[in-house]
Amino acid sequence: MKTHFLTLALCATLCATFLPATLNAADKDLPYGQMMQGQGMMQGQGMMQQGQDAMQAADGMSLLRHILKTDPYVKWDLMPGTTRMRQGKEPHGALQNVYVNKLAYKAIMEKAGALPDGAIIVKENYTAAGKLAAVTVMQKKKGYNPAAGDILWLKYSPDKKILAQGKADPCIKCHTAAKDNDYVMLAPLK
Repeated sequence: MKTHFLTLALCATLCATFLPATLNAADKDLPYGQMMQGQGMMQGQGMMQQGQDAMQAADGMSLLRHILKTDPYVKWDLMPGTTRMRQGKEPHGALQNVYVNKLAYKAIMEKAGALPDGAIIVKENYTAAGKLAAVTVMQKKKGYNPAAGDILWLKYSPDKKILAQGKADPCIKCHTAAKDNDYVMLAPLK
């Protein structure tokens, strides 16, 4: 447990070193989950389109637009086994909301062994006082980074500035502890 905490602390330190990138001014009105009152529901677009839309480009900006505009993550279900404002750990904040798209939800519920192409997990990271500190995202993208689970990583601030994206070494190093679970820390896939 102590080793896991130290690994997470190292991950937080390394994540802070990435250079920020700013979203277009037109995207400043994108919604956040903290503004939503209810849990997501398994409604909306079909699984195939949900994955395909997010898969168009392997970059943080495209993924950010997808989860905020095209298929808002705040309408997704919470990750099975989690609750709203669950107690979290660094580097992901004292409190967390963890959302999964339909593909990730199905893989977790069916114990598929791995996330399918297009699966997305979004974690809202809050301070102990309940203030949104950052949002972190992992997206399964077949062929993107086979050496590290084919995961595209994204971290952005409350003002929607991208803090880390792509093959983010701090994220990979931390989540390698869950390599046998397809880099997913909170829900068993087997």
